[in-house]
Amino acid sequence: MPVTLQQLAYFVAVVDVRSFTRAADTVGVAQPTLSRQLRALEDELGATLVDRGRSGPVLTPAGRAVLPLARRMLADAESARSVVAEIVGLRRGRVRVGATPSLCIGVLADVLRVFSGQHPDIALELIESGSQLLVRSLARGELDIALVIVPASGIDPALHTTPILRERLSVASPTSGRASSGAMGMRELARRRLVVPRVGYDVRETTLKAFADAGVTPRFAVQGGEMDAVLRLVEAGTGVAVVPDLVFAGRPRLRRTVLTPALYRTVALARRADLTPTHAVQAFCDTLLSFLADLSAAGGFPGDVQVLRRPDAD
Repeated sequence: MPVTLQQLAYFVAVVDVRSFTRAADTVGVAQPTLSRQLRALEDELGATLVDRGRSGPVLTPAGRAVLPLARRMLADAESARSVVAEIVGLRRGRVRVGATPSLCIGVLADVLRVFSGQHPDIALELIESGSQLLVRSLARGELDIALVIVPASGIDPALHTTPILRERLSVASPTSGRASSGAMGMRELARRRLVVPRVGYDVRETTLKAFADAGVTPRFAVQGGEMDAVLRLVEAGTGVAVVPDLVFAGRPRLRRTVLTPALYRTVALARRADLTPTHAVQAFCDTLLSFLADLSAAGGFPGDVQVLRRPDAD
């Protein structure tokens, strides 16, 4: 039979305490069991390691040669246990998170702050991009998890997706400008100068499709840029924009106007279906879901945002 770590541990214990009886007590087994396992180790190695004399066990030349190797192997095994324990216990690890810019602005920054405080030794990496690019990054293994917008046609079947939020898209305008009459239709929106983000943003494509469906043409003030730039342009009075309700949080210079007919989008957590999430990634997901549930319970969401997934859901 092969040499086992348990046998090596019994051998080292005998050497350290110079007694079979005390060694058995140290490792928590009966003395005959320890003696039997030590004999099996010697048989496997083909040499006696300990002379069993009246004055107590004494190392043989073979025993002296094996002892440092046994100590090293036991130390390496303990190091392996510690490394795994650190990962399982979330004392080490890495989470590569992707999200759309509007989600980074609206909720993810706070989630990352909370997670980092709970698990300070977990390395966090953030990639901010459009959903299509994030899906590609997931498929290439460049991300562990991503918050993406689920299109009506569904998402890549190679990904496991969990819908977590449903949020409305509304019209953002500067509080310094003229207010609308509670709601705004596409025809009225077409009379306003519009700021839209760059190509690749889901909200841009949804907005332009809504104009087309209504049979009206938008008047552009500025096209392109990231979500933060769009919001700053609106605050400065450059134009109005159709944006997710989450981004209104902490923006007192923005006025939210309900758009009719209503436009909604679904936010999902996505990861590769063929990979089991690490403990660190699972902990991030749990933190995210708990944060969203707590925020919803406290009425902290701006506008019309619904949580679709609870932290204790199957």
